[in-house]
Amino acid sequence: MVKLIGLVGTNSEQSTNRQLLQFMAQHFAEQAEIEVVEIKEIPIFNKPLEREIPAIVQTIADKIEAADGVIISTPEYDHAVTASLMNALSWLSYGIYPFVDKPVMITGASYGTLGSSRAQMHLRQILDSPELKARIMPSSEFLLSHSLQAFDQENQLKDKEQVEQLDGLFYDFLQFVEIMKHLNHAHAANKKLAENFSWEEI
Repeated sequence: MVKLIGLVGTNSEQSTNRQLLQFMAQHFAEQAEIEVVEIKEIPIFNKPLEREIPAIVQTIADKIEAADGVIISTPEYDHAVTASLMNALSWLSYGIYPFVDKPVMITGASYGTLGSSRAQMHLRQILDSPELKARIMPSSEFLLSHSLQAFDQENQLKDKEQVEQLDGLFYDFLQFVEIMKHLNHAHAANKKLAENFSWEEI
């Protein structure tokens, strides 16, 4: 069975993005094993000279390395991803490179009408950076707007059309993951490029 990591893109205790990933893990249980992973215990990135990685970051990196793909669900603050998600991605590209060539699906939930659309665009730019270089599923956005009203008491999405859209996007992501397995011949070279990249030498 396909194994995926669902990365909660916030350190908030009460998050509809966490709810969305938990729903996906249950809803798609027969198609994939989705492990919901938290970032809220990751310390603030301080760029240690020794490149010593906190144990929690290494654990998350190992999970991502072992997974077939990653789903990141992000809220939107000030037209951008959360500071905690930026922090996590900074650690996850500092001397370790688990995202290189890793298939990624982006989702997002927000209290407003736009459903984290600008944060998702921001995240795409971040994941394409030289030290991350993830393979982001193209032309796909799952934007869960008015997310406080989106779930029932059993954490099920109420809107059948939203469920149908998510079903289709998830099926596409599974196909994307499979295709990426056949487009990975340069993975070692890509990882070496990420390891050797330095902003100071540009």
